[in-house]
Amino acid sequence: MDSYFASGRLSNGPDQVAVVPDGVDWKYTGLSVASADPGESRRWSSEGREAIVVPLSGALTVVVDGEVYELAGRPSPWGVTDVLYLPLGSESQISAPESTPGGVASRYAIAWAVAERVFPVQYLAADAVSVELRGAGISSRQVNNFGTPGRMQADRLIACEVMQPGGNWSSYPPHKHDVAGEAESQLEEIYYFEVAPSPAGTPGFALQRVYSSEAGEIDVTVEIHSGDVVLIPFGYHGPSVAAPGHPLYYLNVMAGPADPTGRDRAWLISDDPQHAWIRESWKSEAVDPRLPFTASGAATNNTDKH
Repeated sequence: MDSYFASGRLSNGPDQVAVVPDGVDWKYTGLSVASADPGESRRWSSEGREAIVVPLSGALTVVVDGEVYELAGRPSPWGVTDVLYLPLGSESQISAPESTPGGVASRYAIAWAVAERVFPVQYLAADAVSVELRGAGISSRQVNNFGTPGRMQADRLIACEVMQPGGNWSSYPPHKHDVAGEAESQLEEIYYFEVAPSPAGTPGFALQRVYSSEAGEIDVTVEIHSGDVVLIPFGYHGPSVAAPGHPLYYLNVMAGPADPTGRDRAWLISDDPQHAWIRESWKSEAVDPRLPFTASGAATNNTDKH
């Protein structure tokens, strides 16, 4: 299957990005990314799936089974936003305000996964989102854990955001989660990217690497631009490298099959043994002072995962 999709290649109707499982090579996760003009609305059905609405910029109003939720959103992806979990079997209407607060147009993602269990609607305010500062030095990055285990109830869906200053690396050391076991989860993963432009407005770029593991052959080394998507069915992934001067954002969406041990959804990874040593070096380095991108949420230091 293809793993890299340049901006526009996955567009479908109102969606600038539409990732849909085919049941063969891609089975568990989906993603929609769309813009909404002032006053514009769309219907969203969670039949067979659970979802999280994530404002990328601007505000949204979401009506779920008759209940109204106002999402304040944010000026750009480089910050923290409130989000809303949509349960399996729910019917929603997603709308942009009649006027754009602060002149910021409404753009949003809907991260979703196939599901079997029903959990309640969950609104998570921006100041309740767990913000982690991971790594150190040029490996410093910020992770907004709004849809991870222990932060939000869900059946299979795991979602978070990663953002890093220009010149920094993330998703490093390279790691994988493609085998179910005591120390690792089996999860396919979507990366949706945004790259900040230069002060003059010229587009930036980043780099992404994905390579083979025992679970299968895959070889991706690509230049990333805003709106690009990388699908990872298996294999080691990382690093994600932001070009100097161009902060990088990506939304991660993960899900997998029912755990054979009966364990509830978990995000457990295995580092590439050749590069795992780098974590020890962070103990003598400081976190990049350009982080966090926003004061919302409680920032904590952590050296795990992406």
